Amino acid sequence: MTIYNFSAGPAVLPKSVLTQARDEMLDWHGSGMSIMEMSHRGKEFTAIAQQTEADLRELLAIPDNYKVLFLQGGATAQFAMIPMNLLRGKASADYIDTGIWSEKAIKEARRYSTVNVAASSADKAYTYAPAFADWQLNSDAAYVHYTPNETIGGVEFHRIPDTGDVPLVADMSSNILSKPIDVSRFGLIYAGAQKNIGPAGLTIVIVREDLMGQVLSGTPTLYDYKVQADNHSMYNTPPTYAMYIAGLVFQLLKREGGLATMEQANIAKAKLLYDYLDSSDFYHNPVAPENRSRMNVPFTLSNPALDAAFLQGAQQQGLLQLKGHALVGGMRASMYNAMPFEGVQALVDYMQDFVIKQG
Repeated sequence: MTIYNFSAGPAVLPKSVLTQARDEMLDWHGSGMSIMEMSHRGKEFTAIAQQTEADLRELLAIPDNYKVLFLQGGATAQFAMIPMNLLRGKASADYIDTGIWSEKAIKEARRYSTVNVAASSADKAYTYAPAFADWQLNSDAAYVHYTPNETIGGVEFHRIPDTGDVPLVADMSSNILSKPIDVSRFGLIYAGAQKNIGPAGLTIVIVREDLMGQVLSGTPTLYDYKVQADNHSMYNTPPTYAMYIAGLVFQLLKREGGLATMEQANIAKAKLLYDYLDSSDFYHNPVAPENRSRMNVPFTLSNPALDAAFLQGAQQQGLLQLKGHALVGGMRASMYNAMPFEGVQALVDYMQDFVIKQG
């Protein structure tokens, strides 16, 4: 039986990457050492780190005036690090509220500054993305923060907002590398690795150089972007093994045609599942069609009493981790880059069979 893991994160990784990591586990390229045993300042790991950054820069076409940081603490740590670093003497920041992760970012930012919630979709249970024309932005804000893809609610912005001279900050934890983006449109991008990049424990931050170096008083040294940039993300020991796996994923993406190719694959997978959901009265997706996520697809059954049977049957078919987040219930299929089209087809086939059996 082929297993398909629909976990929202930590999520499925490409089998070829896992196979290579297995083969290199005890001895990386004749060094006699596992990656996990290497000094982060040794020549072997230094070469890995440099190549990993170079490959990410190539994939995303990151301009030279941006620093790439490999940090720890997850995207959640960035909820605090962003205001600590980006307020730069200003009193407030704008936040767009589109779901649970946006809420968490807003709550943390309020510890450091005034937060203007410039738009929210809470009025409809976070089932849509507020239109850019409706954002009530403050021209004197330090930055504008939004979550391009809400992992739990399955809401995605498919265009980049224009915030003028105010830096745009994006939590791309669940859709980074799923499509090409214009990095120059952003002041800062951050992403936990455990969905489209690699294992948990690594967080990537892409930050414009002019936004660094003016931290809030009392900011821990480790939380200062400039300190991290000046030390090439090695002020302390970085998550070395997670960086190595991320590097293997970046190389695979390059070999497979880059992010434009990946976007077309992700569009095809999402279309397959959404088309089936829309054709069925048995299943329902609550998200406005124009804001549906390609990465995370929540859905419910018309009869919630069948949820347990659905999940049990799915597991018996090798379709794992389909239970929805505890805060919203139902089901959720996460279809990151490493999920093959065949996995989504297997899910749709099972959903059709389940309807017939319950008929």
